[in-house]
Amino acid sequence: MWIINGKIMTMAGVSYDNGYVRITGNKIASVGGMDSLSWDERAQLEKEKRDALDVNGAWVLPGLIDAHCHVGMTEEKWGMAGEDCNEMTSPVTPHIRAIDAVNPMDPAFHDAIMAGVCSLMTGPGSSNVVGGQSVFMKTQGRHIDRMAVKAPAAMKVAFGENPKNEYGGRSKMPGSRMAVAAMLREELYRACRYREEFESGTLTPSDRDFRMECWLPVLRREIPLKAHAHRADDILTAIRIAKEFHLNMTLDHCTEGHLIADEIAESGFPAIVGPDLSSRSKIEIMNMSFKTAGVLERAGVKTAIMTDHPVSLIRYLPLCAGLSVKQGLSEEGGLRAITINAAEICGVAYRVGSLEVGKDADIAVFTGNPMEIFTKTLYTIIDGEVVYSVKNG
Repeated sequence: MWIINGKIMTMAGVSYDNGYVRITGNKIASVGGMDSLSWDERAQLEKEKRDALDVNGAWVLPGLIDAHCHVGMTEEKWGMAGEDCNEMTSPVTPHIRAIDAVNPMDPAFHDAIMAGVCSLMTGPGSSNVVGGQSVFMKTQGRHIDRMAVKAPAAMKVAFGENPKNEYGGRSKMPGSRMAVAAMLREELYRACRYREEFESGTLTPSDRDFRMECWLPVLRREIPLKAHAHRADDILTAIRIAKEFHLNMTLDHCTEGHLIADEIAESGFPAIVGPDLSSRSKIEIMNMSFKTAGVLERAGVKTAIMTDHPVSLIRYLPLCAGLSVKQGLSEEGGLRAITINAAEICGVAYRVGSLEVGKDADIAVFTGNPMEIFTKTLYTIIDGEVVYSVKNG
């Protein structure tokens, strides 16, 4: 399959005003300018003309990525019957897995595809101090195990109002920010002790602890803590704890990140900003602004943009990036925030996020810049298959 005569934005440091992408199976086979096609490639294209999409100057990008949402877990229309985002019976639940709750029949998946969103990170919400394990997955399919790219992909933890209010209101810990931090430290300390015993070989089969073993990829820095933190002090507490235990971490929401941008940059942790296309529904997001991503970018923080669907609908992911550009994020930074930056932050850039040879053939074709409100999605391609076209819906 070929995509020809497009404005190719590879998000890998090079673009082509009139270029092509060639797909073999479910992978990208080659990318380049139309004028750079060899005689052999031209002959091959002529043979495969029937399978070529001539996009006539349309923008061709890697499939968009939402780095933080709850698609398939907080399902639209179905109320409590489709609400599987939070296990609110215990404040520490590291062993629960998003992959066991995602419903691929959630209509939000199709909405994502229509917006050119080919993959996403979905996972537990923020009611618990430790919420459980997220999954990074494709948006097309009916079988979650086949849609999953990485599972587990992160361990969700939360600071601030949500866990404090959920359990403090029931006269249980945590009822304060101090208790949130203390409970997370206690859990991590126990996990570190367990890791020492596990790796020393001293554990007997009866000593194995399912609840503790899910921390091993976190402690080995194979997956990050996915830290829900809005307020500046909560962001700094998350950084403090991650540094204490030598962990990788993503700062999710990072609503007041613009107030401490230099400190975040110094920490080395990336930010997943949003959802800004929503109301200031609680005290800790009173300083919410679309300017946050731009301030962080200028400070040197690697930044992605999220919808937190259904807080902001996933179909508006490119619009959220555009509004951040309007408030100071660079145009390239806006596109990177929903493609390659999101892939790198989620630990899946070896598969998705840019148009490069060998990567998954996840591609979105737009009438123009996807961050502009009147731009339409022409085609969405996932794993080399056209799963949406503007003609067929």
